[in-house]
Amino acid sequence: MTQNLLLAFALMLVLEGVMPFAAPAVWREAFRRLAQFSDGQIRFIGLFSMLLGLALWMVLSLVFR
Repeated sequence: MTQNLLLAFALMLVLEGVMPFAAPAVWREAFRRLAQFSDGQIRFIGLFSMLLGLALWMVLSLVFR
């Protein structure tokens, strides 16, 4: 299980690094816009992202059982 978590973390780092590597100006603009959001909007985005990830994890764990 630890190995799977480390692999998932490594994949997340790779995916997170694609945008700043491929299009740094677009990435910078996206973060500039994100910085203008209110705390509530940022929390909502974080909550939605966590719930989507959890749902995807649950579905995939059932499919690949």
